Amino acid sequence: MTLFLEQMLNGVQFGVMLFLLAAGLTLVFGIMGVINLAHGSLYMIGAYAGTWIAGETGSFLLGILGAFAAAALAGVAIEYLVVRRLYGRDHLDQVLATFGLILIFNQTITLIFGRQPLFVSVPAILDGSIEIVPGLEYPLYRLTIIVVGLLVAAGLYLLINKTRIGMLVRAGSTNRDMVRALGVDIRLLYTLVFGLGALLAGLAGFMAGPIMAVQVGMGEQILITTFVVVVVGGVGSIRGAFFASLFLGVVDTGLRAYLPGLLRHVLAGSEADALGAGISSMGIYLIMAIVLLIRPKGLFMPNS
Repeated sequence: MTLFLEQMLNGVQFGVMLFLLAAGLTLVFGIMGVINLAHGSLYMIGAYAGTWIAGETGSFLLGILGAFAAAALAGVAIEYLVVRRLYGRDHLDQVLATFGLILIFNQTITLIFGRQPLFVSVPAILDGSIEIVPGLEYPLYRLTIIVVGLLVAAGLYLLINKTRIGMLVRAGSTNRDMVRALGVDIRLLYTLVFGLGALLAGLAGFMAGPIMAVQVGMGEQILITTFVVVVVGGVGSIRGAFFASLFLGVVDTGLRAYLPGLLRHVLAGSEADALGAGISSMGIYLIMAIVLLIRPKGLFMPNS
C-alpha cells in the first residue's frame, strides 16, 4: 500500500511539473492563437539560469529569482521580436519560426555552458523526508513542488477568471479589434501574457533541476507531453490543463511502475519488461487519441 501511495505522489508531482509548463503553453496557444514550439526552450533557459546563479551564490532563492527573470525576459523578447509578427499568420509559419528559435537557443546555451549537464542541490531546509502516513516517508522537496504547483494553479484561475486583466485577455482572444477599439493596448497585453507563460516555464525548469540533470535539449523532451496535456485538457483552458496534467502524470507514473510487473504473469521477464516499457511510453498518447474521439475539443474546452 505504501508503494502505491508513493507512486501516486510521484505521479502528482510529475503532473504538477507538467501543469507549470502546460499553463503557459495553453495561454499562448489557446488564448493568443500561437503555436510556440520554443516554450520548451524557455523551460531550459530557466533551468540553466537558476542553476548557474544558485551555484555561484549558494542561494536557492536567488536561483528561483534568476530563473524567473531569465525566462520572462527571454519570453518577452521572443514575443516582441518574433511572435508579434506571426499573429493571424498560418500555423505553419509559427511552427517554422519557433522551431528555428529552438535551434538558436540550444546552440547559444551550448556556447555559454558547454555540453556537460549542470546540477543543483536541494536547499538544506527542503532536504530530507517527511512521513506522510505510517511507513511512508516522502522527499520534502518533491512535496514542495506539489504545493507550489497547487498554489500556481489557484492563482492562475483567479487571474484569468476573476480579474479585469483576465477578462481582457479572454476578450482579446475572441475579438482583438474590439478590445483595441476600447483603448486597450492589445500588443502590451499579449506581451505580458507571453512573459507570464515564460516565467512559469522557467519556474518549472529550475524546480526540475534537483531531480534531473540540466542539459541542452531538456525542453524538447517534455514539450510533446505538454502539448498532449493542452490538447486533452482543452486548448485555452487553465482548469483543463490542471486536471489533465494531474491525470496524465498519475497514469504515466503508474504504468511505468506497475505494467511490467503485471505482464510478467503472462510473459517471460525480458519480454514483459520490453513490452511494458513500450506500452507505458505510449499510454498518454493513447489517452489523447481516445479523448479526441469522444471530445474533439478536449475535456474542458473554454467557452467563447
